[in-house]
Amino acid sequence: MLTAPIIRESKIVCLGKNYAEHAKETGSKPPEEPIIFGKFADCVISQDEEIIYPDFAKRVDPEIELSVIIGKHGKDVDANDAMDYVFGYTIANDVTERELEYADMKKGWPWFRSKNFDAAMPLGPWIVTKDEIPNPHNLEIELSVNGKVRQKGNTKDMIFKINELVSFITKYITLYPGDVISTGTVSGIAPIERGDEIVCKIEKIGELRNKVI
Repeated sequence: MLTAPIIRESKIVCLGKNYAEHAKETGSKPPEEPIIFGKFADCVISQDEEIIYPDFAKRVDPEIELSVIIGKHGKDVDANDAMDYVFGYTIANDVTERELEYADMKKGWPWFRSKNFDAAMPLGPWIVTKDEIPNPHNLEIELSVNGKVRQKGNTKDMIFKINELVSFITKYITLYPGDVISTGTVSGIAPIERGDEIVCKIEKIGELRNKVI
């Protein structure tokens, strides 16, 4: 079995509503600046490991995302230099308890409990180095459940590009080698159930497969 391509000490910084169509389907306007939140590395599972449907959950959605792996220490990085800090790319599935997310958004609370639970971040199956993907902003991405396509899009539609995200995040926190920036999901979110098989595909990277139990 392949293991997830990060270590437990890695930070995972995620982006909310970084595609306009996804923001629209959640009833939101595209953000004026990046919306960032964190997921614990403890949430990470790897290729073919099982997504555990939480007992407390009412609706769980998968979210396919292109994830960036940081290659060197960076603080207050200029956007023009930011791609020098990228080591490579992998696939993420930002599994979300949607009812909690919406409830907490209405209260003005952070998304912590809707995003952080066991097995809520499939990541992998490997890292593709940036020299193999010279343009990460033109990759086809697709998520299917039980063979039926749910999400389909292209990274060219990111609102905030990778260099902008690295620069924005490092204003507030230092990034280290092995840290992850997950760049947000495309439209097409819908719930999953126990027994479902999820396949996340990103052009030039491969497939990330997980079953829900």
